[in-house]
Amino acid sequence: MINIPYLTALTTLFSYGLLFAFGQLRDLFRKFLEWFSSNKLQGYAPICLGLEDFYTRRLYLRIQDCFGRPIASAPDAWIDVVERYSNDYNKTLKRTTNTTRCLNLGSYNYLGFAAADEYCTPRVIESLNKFSPSTCSARVDGGTTVLHEELEDLVARFVGKPAAVVFGMGYVTNSAILPALIGKGALIVSDSLNHNSIVNGARGSGATVRVFQHNTPSHLEEVLREQIATGQPRTRRPWKKIIVVVEGIYSMEGELCKLPEIIAVCKKYKAYTYLDEAHSIGAVGKTGRGVCELLGVDPADVDIMMGTFTKSFGSCGGYIAGSKELVKYLKYACPAHLYATSMSPPAVQQVISAIKVILGEDGSNRGAQKLARIRENSNFFRSELQKMGFEVLGDNDSPVMPIMLYNPAKIPAFSRECLNQKVAVVTVAFPATPLLLARARICISASHTKEDLIKGLEVISKVGELVGIKYFPVEPEKQQLEGREKLE
Repeated sequence: MINIPYLTALTTLFSYGLLFAFGQLRDLFRKFLEWFSSNKLQGYAPICLGLEDFYTRRLYLRIQDCFGRPIASAPDAWIDVVERYSNDYNKTLKRTTNTTRCLNLGSYNYLGFAAADEYCTPRVIESLNKFSPSTCSARVDGGTTVLHEELEDLVARFVGKPAAVVFGMGYVTNSAILPALIGKGALIVSDSLNHNSIVNGARGSGATVRVFQHNTPSHLEEVLREQIATGQPRTRRPWKKIIVVVEGIYSMEGELCKLPEIIAVCKKYKAYTYLDEAHSIGAVGKTGRGVCELLGVDPADVDIMMGTFTKSFGSCGGYIAGSKELVKYLKYACPAHLYATSMSPPAVQQVISAIKVILGEDGSNRGAQKLARIRENSNFFRSELQKMGFEVLGDNDSPVMPIMLYNPAKIPAFSRECLNQKVAVVTVAFPATPLLLARARICISASHTKEDLIKGLEVISKVGELVGIKYFPVEPEKQQLEGREKLE
């Protein structure tokens, strides 16, 4: 639960109210102009009603230069950001041939595998020459290579499950798996801040969906007890199946899931546990095995383990790990496996090589060094931001650290000024977050050096002071320097 300062909440609401009021006035003026327009399709209903895209037209477009910035390099510690300009007040943006070299604090390249790697890159190039960029087929047709089978065995061994199946897209792994696992007459109990892929998968399943307060096991127990007592809507029959869905690290909050307590509740009420480790697998835990390892949870206690290869492994796609019966069923029943083109072989090889580095099977200790560095970098950066007076969400060891902005005017101000100072940050606003809870999401990588982090902190501190987002008293500069000395 985020406690917004009273004055900040008041000014944020006033700002949005002002924007909406002026937007509605402009829409009213627009309607008068449309009455005299003759280019409308006669007899057709509007393909997009005014209210449906009001937010996009009147708010988002004015600051769209802060989003979707094209890059012209690998998403490493430093990136080349393509410069853009607009001649129509941000309605359209045009690219230039110029780029700006910026410190990258936005990509979730947690272990630094997204750039060239001495072990991974040669093997990826070799697989490209051998298998081509695409299989041009679904897994059940001609789209399964020896690499896909090797990766599934390796993932199962890495996360501690009997079997695994991989998919070509992380988002689809959630949105397609849930409808295959559960349907009408069953119950999904979802954390209130679960990712959109989980929300869409739950909606598409046809199952009844109930939500519990974010990361609150006690409320989860209340919801389960109530739903088990009342049964299915109208018929009051017992639920056919109950699945509780949570995330390892919540991508917009940077918080670790209270997994041991949630598993205890699920066991008590005989509910299955579905764990999304998109942002935690490879990034946390002594050997990179995610929140189960970090929090001391036996993987056998988690019924369905989901994860993606787009974060820590520098590739694309996702996986589901579980029992052999579960994986076999999904291979026969999941549309993402049956009909979608399989994962690109070079992308598969990238994941295989990255996991082998993490496990030390490349003959070096680089994997252990990367894991230690991402943990040290994340904890150092978070503590320094807090000392500077920023409101930072999340837990220690999490490489995701949102800095709260709140006010809509501070979103473009923070983003643009950081870019001017050669630091690339990601700002997030509605609908990805609640309307009043806009933020900048900082993602730390093992590829960041101490100098990179200090550079980022200096810029963020300066810009934060400028736009007024230091909501807490600033600690003495001496304490900040002591924190930097600890990193050394």
